[in-house]
Amino acid sequence: MKIVTWNVNSLRARLPSILRYLDEYAPDVVLFQEIKMLTEMFPHDVFEERGYSTHAFGQKTYNGVAIIAKGNIEDPQDNVPTFEDVQARYTEAYIDGKVKVASVYVPNGEDLGTEKYAYKLRFLEAFESHLQDLLKEDVPLCIGGDFNIAPGDADVYDPKRWNEKRILCSPPEREAYQRLLSLGYIDALDVLNPSEDNTPRPEIFTWWDYRTRGWDRGHGLRIDHLLLNSQGHQLLKDGGVHRDIRGWERPSDHGPVWIKLDV
Repeated sequence: MKIVTWNVNSLRARLPSILRYLDEYAPDVVLFQEIKMLTEMFPHDVFEERGYSTHAFGQKTYNGVAIIAKGNIEDPQDNVPTFEDVQARYTEAYIDGKVKVASVYVPNGEDLGTEKYAYKLRFLEAFESHLQDLLKEDVPLCIGGDFNIAPGDADVYDPKRWNEKRILCSPPEREAYQRLLSLGYIDALDVLNPSEDNTPRPEIFTWWDYRTRGWDRGHGLRIDHLLLNSQGHQLLKDGGVHRDIRGWERPSDHGPVWIKLDV
């Protein structure tokens, strides 16, 4: 089973590229973030024509998450439980009863010390509690999405520039991410691509800033992740980033991150 997480930064704007990606790479499950549309506007038909079942949880203009799968999407649940939020940032479901997947779009946080940063940390606290509850389920779990956190120096192109004073890399954000791993999850791409001495790993960077021409300059970060519980880890065979997609016409600023599970 090939599972992909992809922040598409407007599904409507990226739809031609998304359909091309599905045709060329044939993933079994795709976890979308930033679909940026109301739930009822999601184009179910174009995915169903390619053999995918669909579930979307959206809102107007901002945020929004979705799941498409070659199997049946069963018992979908939206929002992080116990976290009251008007923003569409989380959805989960079973795929054919064999695997449980979730798509999450963690708040960016804007800048340290702002209300948006405090909101991000509150979201991560509730998210951690829910991921702990999910571990009670005896099924492979795959939690994918844009976490808006670069976990370590190996995940940024310039560790001196991207230091503890920068959003995405601040100690509270990185500590929140590490607490997710401490629950019993593994970071699939980190496990598959270990770094010696925290040397940056551009081959698994997932985001390149439009504003600074990050893609052209090779200035990327790894902020999109796929987390697996122990059952999922046992099934992990391969994974990476389809970086070439970032070079397509009118691309998202994120590349698709993928893993293969022996399901």
